[in-house]
Amino acid sequence: MADSAAYLPAVPAAAEDVNLRGVRHRLHRWGPREGRPLVLLHGWMDTGRTWQFVVDALAAQRHVVALDWRGFGDSDWVADGYYFPDYLADLEALLDREVGDDAVDLVGHSMGGNVAGLYAGIRPRRIRRLALVEGFGTRARDPAEAPDNYARWLDQWRSPPTLQAPESPEAFADRLRERHPHLPADRALFVAQCWLRAAAGGMWQLRGDPAHKRTNPVLYRLEEAEACWRRIQAPVLWVVGSASGALSAFDGEAEVERRRSVIGAERVVIDDAGHMIHHDQPQALAAVLESFLG
Repeated sequence: MADSAAYLPAVPAAAEDVNLRGVRHRLHRWGPREGRPLVLLHGWMDTGRTWQFVVDALAAQRHVVALDWRGFGDSDWVADGYYFPDYLADLEALLDREVGDDAVDLVGHSMGGNVAGLYAGIRPRRIRRLALVEGFGTRARDPAEAPDNYARWLDQWRSPPTLQAPESPEAFADRLRERHPHLPADRALFVAQCWLRAAAGGMWQLRGDPAHKRTNPVLYRLEEAEACWRRIQAPVLWVVGSASGALSAFDGEAEVERRRSVIGAERVVIDDAGHMIHHDQPQALAAVLESFLG
């Protein structure tokens, strides 16, 4: 990896800081400023910048925006923790700022897909088309788990979580390729540079707040998520990586398919892609999205 160059963007992003609900967020913007924007939502420990590969693969330039969620990338960290409803409110503040009352095309990956799916059912008139890229919700939880789950959450405030310091972007890129074998070297190094920042003493640190590793004090309530999904009015695309390990978290593909049927989404499988489809196969994902979005 030492001799490899990082991926060079074809359509460079313009970065700006925006205030959403009192928290400074980094917003990345591509293409012409006119027209309805395509809004891209990243997943856990990712940043908006790594949608770059998909933006470059779009056949036609269009207005694209992607934020770094609070506590990720170059957005501010929040001292009192991260609660999932805050992402819904941050998304609404972003849409208020960018499009007012107009409906938008919304694409979310993983955690970002979970936010997008809920929001599209909560505010159905604000979404024109919705693409969920490996954003299937999370594992259903038994209410009997609540006492132990709350205890773990309390314990973690006594011992704050940490993230292992990577030795260099090149070494981190090598580790990314071990975990994601479909990721080429130049894109791996670009992702590593997006995820890392230089720290004191020649060290490197991940841009994500380690507090994101804390257990969520509230158990995931699948029935509530499904109630939101059933109210989605927009056409929905359900994108799966053929080599994704995420399916194992749901006791197999049957449960993922059941959730898709609740939403009524069109299913598309991207070959030779793991969970990080937008990193592994951006050309294929871009083609699927353009066909769906029109």
